Amino acid sequence: MQSDPTRKHLDFHDTDRAMAAMEVNYPDGASTGRHAHPRGQLLYAIEGVMIIRSAEGSWVVPPSRALWLAAGLDHDVKMAGEVKIRTVFIDAATIRNLPAKSCVIEVSPLLRELIVAAVRIPLDYPEGSRDDRLMRLIVDEVRESDVLPLHLPVPEDRRIKLICETITALPSDSSTAGDWAERLEVTPKTVHRLFVKETGMTFAQWREQARLLFALRRLANGERIIDVAFDCGYASQSAFTAMFRRHFGRPPSEFYR
Repeated sequence: MQSDPTRKHLDFHDTDRAMAAMEVNYPDGASTGRHAHPRGQLLYAIEGVMIIRSAEGSWVVPPSRALWLAAGLDHDVKMAGEVKIRTVFIDAATIRNLPAKSCVIEVSPLLRELIVAAVRIPLDYPEGSRDDRLMRLIVDEVRESDVLPLHLPVPEDRRIKLICETITALPSDSSTAGDWAERLEVTPKTVHRLFVKETGMTFAQWREQARLLFALRRLANGERIIDVAFDCGYASQSAFTAMFRRHFGRPPSEFYR
């Protein structure tokens, strides 16, 4: 279903119902281009990995996760592998108690099957019907889902932005906050303070998150774990695996299964 995704998006927003689901498939390396939606979007792929970039930051979303995108957020989705998207648009002005900000959530087996079933529901489903109840059960599951640390905030301060751009381009860079402070001619305390102010994370937390998202993209392409570990700046595969397990509760070898 790739005839015109933009046209389809408009169709799925132009409905009296508070929710609508659609499917669209993309080849490896494809990109949606920058766009936004008037409704909130539960962005999910049953196959492949999505890399989403916006002014708020970036996310990496594998098939065991979904991304809640707030209405109106300008974003781009790039595909790693052949990606089969199954997504639900939700009018957050009508349906309350959805995530206040864009975030990645865990997708339970039940939520997965509900999303897959939802794409077969017509846009004009009767209120109070089985289809209506299925849609609203999706909302219940989203509310119960755990929010996961797969977001990389983008700072505005030019000094911190320079550090972040360097780390993103070269995750193996081992420069400390002190090293960066010397280059920027500020104190290490200033670097730490600005990181927390601009990103909500410490310097060490942001770098680890950047390395983690870099690793997820590389692993999605089937690259060797040991190569990914070294390119992320870890001295050994075991150190990288320990970090990965701490975040996701499983080793990288099992993440995409």
